[in-house]
Amino acid sequence: MKYTKLWLGFIAVIVGSFAVLGYYGSEIYRQAPPIPDKVVSASGQVLFTAQDIKNGQNVWQSMGGQEVGSIWGHGAYQAPDWTAEWLHKEAMYMLDIWATAEKGEKFSDLDNESKAGLEARLQTQIRQNTYNNQANTITILDVRAAAIADVSRYYTGLFMNDADMAKYREAYAIPDNSIKDPERMRQMNAFFFWASWACVTERPGQNISYTNNWPHEKLVGNKPSSDLIIWTGFSVIVLIAGIGLLAYYYASNKEEELDVSKLPQKDPLLGLEPTPSMRATLKYFWTVTSLILVQVIMGVVTAHYGVEGQALYGLPLADILPYSISRTWHVQLAIFWIATSWLATGLFIAPAVSGHEPKFQRAGVNLLFIALLIIVVGSLAGQWFGVMQKLGLVENFWFGHQGYEYVDLGRFWQIFLLVGLFLWLFLMTRAIWPAFKKDAEGRHLLGMFLISSVAIAVFYGAGLMWGRQTNLAIAEYWRWWVVHLWVEGFFEVFATVVIAFLFVRMGLLRTKIATPTVLFSTIIFLFGGIIGTFHHLYFSGTPTSVLALGATFSALEVVPLVLIGFEAYHNLELSRSTTWIKAYKWPIYCFIAVAFWNLVGAGIFGFVINPPIALYYMQGLNTTPVHGHTALFGVYGVLGIGLMLFALKGMAARNVWKDSVISFAFWSINIGLGLMVLISVLPVGLLQTWASVEHGLWYARSMEFMQTDTMEILRWLRVIGDTIFALGVVALAWFVIGLKTGWSLQPHTDISPDDYPTIEPVGEPVPTSREITEEVNS
Repeated sequence: MKYTKLWLGFIAVIVGSFAVLGYYGSEIYRQAPPIPDKVVSASGQVLFTAQDIKNGQNVWQSMGGQEVGSIWGHGAYQAPDWTAEWLHKEAMYMLDIWATAEKGEKFSDLDNESKAGLEARLQTQIRQNTYNNQANTITILDVRAAAIADVSRYYTGLFMNDADMAKYREAYAIPDNSIKDPERMRQMNAFFFWASWACVTERPGQNISYTNNWPHEKLVGNKPSSDLIIWTGFSVIVLIAGIGLLAYYYASNKEEELDVSKLPQKDPLLGLEPTPSMRATLKYFWTVTSLILVQVIMGVVTAHYGVEGQALYGLPLADILPYSISRTWHVQLAIFWIATSWLATGLFIAPAVSGHEPKFQRAGVNLLFIALLIIVVGSLAGQWFGVMQKLGLVENFWFGHQGYEYVDLGRFWQIFLLVGLFLWLFLMTRAIWPAFKKDAEGRHLLGMFLISSVAIAVFYGAGLMWGRQTNLAIAEYWRWWVVHLWVEGFFEVFATVVIAFLFVRMGLLRTKIATPTVLFSTIIFLFGGIIGTFHHLYFSGTPTSVLALGATFSALEVVPLVLIGFEAYHNLELSRSTTWIKAYKWPIYCFIAVAFWNLVGAGIFGFVINPPIALYYMQGLNTTPVHGHTALFGVYGVLGIGLMLFALKGMAARNVWKDSVISFAFWSINIGLGLMVLISVLPVGLLQTWASVEHGLWYARSMEFMQTDTMEILRWLRVIGDTIFALGVVALAWFVIGLKTGWSLQPHTDISPDDYPTIEPVGEPVPTSREITEEVNS
């Protein structure tokens, strides 16, 4: 077999990478920051119990969790990182107590020599690991117990209804009485203490904390470890070496120049009659369009909370739609519509590739659609009830808000979605299987298509691996399996295969060229991508080995993206190759834009924050949403739009689109996304980075820094990019609606396939409409 080496390489990457991920995952379990049975003061007072800490984690999740502020740097960017701020306030209280008792002045008023002495004392005491493994108890000094009580009072006032804290609540977009029960508030304080304790307490036998000395905090001696610096340098070396090797491969395996004479001279899809199940996917794309509009509205509301706190141009919207909900829905709807577009495209392509319509396939497609609607509406409603504190902690976990970014939906909805994904996998497999059995040349490409489809269904199941009160370090490990491996990993493989299928189906690419290209691209991507999951876990209570692996392999993730321009140029050539292909200009332009955002958003902006020393100062700052917006929407979102447009064109290949509206939509979306990042989010993130390096993360996220005139102006400047982007999305929706009503079509364009006979692409028999109809009837 001529593809044997590629398949062996693929298997080796999968087996080896998941062996590493599994082994070091077990180390995360073993070395996670311990949750003690109780936290006691030196005088014997019990401050918190293990159940207080675990319940407090659930309270934090119920109010939105990572969607309002952050823990260990993961979460929203509007409010502070609670662990960094708690740690700073606790340290300042202890220093002030000592300074007042010994010098009669506040710590900030002392001379540098006196400050240095007190800081040294603080670091000695607060960094010491007083966890007793036999008694499962943490013992702290009485002065620290007093500091904990003081910080707890601050957070109680902030999250409940202390009038003196109103300005902070407005700055952080936290409504009054976000936590309504004093007991719940006490428990959430217990969780905040434990999470910040892990940030400063040194691991047994080491001089770094459980979070690898994150966050940067001079007062307590949290500074970059030598491992951070060493592995950052190594990651850069790996990146350069990887780029060099891949460039050599491309140069030595240069593809032949595009030969237009070998391409079909007429549109092969003119002879395609959509089957009943293919036509049934139309409502998926209508739903995708609707969800995009709602998601953008939620994004506008969320961004505006950054400048007006709890209102939308004076309207007290936060009373019914607090920041944590608008941001939750903004993120969750993005996942929903992108996934729906990709899944619907798969359902559309499968019968077109095989020429086979299984019995009851349309019924299955319709059933899946109903299930997806129930999941979307049910999960969003449950999240609202959870954040509004209308559910118990157990009920919230199952039906409300889990508090983990990108997987916020309750456990019941997670299970429901997993069942839906397996239904989708069943529909895909039964439709594509006839082609797999009869097409020897295309079997390898079809095999990768089926493997990626299986992975999409299976890897979402990682979201079920944590429980309601699982240690946060362990929950984060599994959460990134979903976010990185599911969203950024195997969806990427699926997209690569689908695009190859589309070009093969249209006769623009031969199977014998597409197959090795897809296999090689998948090997390169997954070689860095699977173990690269660890770059999200540098500071999440994980051992140093995770940091080393994450730094090395996340650098390799960038390698294939550096040369993504080859893909963009190839697609651009195809878009101009023949007259009929111009009808597919906008789907192909979307694929070109995906290549651009892959390079810029996933590549450049991704690597800016990925090296350990960079992320040490940047984690939890607006440099992360720079990468998030340009990668999630720029790559996966624009690809979802491109796949939708391709499927909509395939359903009516004989219709000719008007270019004006879709052209405006395409350019507005991409230009708006660029402006949103370049003139607002990126400058805010860079200024925060300076503040983080100079003063610490607590200051970079504080009201005092974020509410300065400069930062206010930069946040308001986002309106420019957001407006252009939003107009593009509205234009896209208008265009899609117009395909049904007719205003997006040129008149009299219903061309008969008999007038434009198809020409089979080289090596690929294209089923005619009569063959497909006969197959369906049989």
